[in-house]
Amino acid sequence: MNILYFHGLDSEISTEKRKVLEKYGKVFSPAIDYRINPDSIAILTKQYREENIKIIVGSSMGGFVGYYIADAYSIPALLFNPAMAKKSVKQNTPEHKIPYLSFKQIVLGGKDDVIDPRDTLKFISENFQIHTNYRIHIHQELKHQIPVDVFEKEVKFFFENM
Repeated sequence: MNILYFHGLDSEISTEKRKVLEKYGKVFSPAIDYRINPDSIAILTKQYREENIKIIVGSSMGGFVGYYIADAYSIPALLFNPAMAKKSVKQNTPEHKIPYLSFKQIVLGGKDDVIDPRDTLKFISENFQIHTNYRIHIHQELKHQIPVDVFEKEVKFFFENM
């Protein structure tokens, strides 16, 4: 199975998190400079169209990008602290008309001081997609960075319950 992972702003996937995902398939994790290109979503959607991607995983800014690319590909997504409501860099968002029932598991840190989980929940409620099944996990003690043990538990849960 092909998995497309999107890292956060000024970040990259860690070796440990890559290993967790590789238990489930081949991992594509492009290096993205969100600061220089406001059209990352459109570019990445085109770039990986032929790779037969089955799952999107993203964190922070990568969660934001993953949210829309999952819609473009009509596939499930696992998103950690996605920067949906507020972003420190401009990114253009596409309009997708989704004709199928999709699935998004969203993991939020209750103590995230970078992306307020209340803003993400408000974004979801205001942009609720009737064609999407949401599973939202709030870890009350979690901050913005996702420890490997939490990442591994959420990835396992995602794949077991898709």
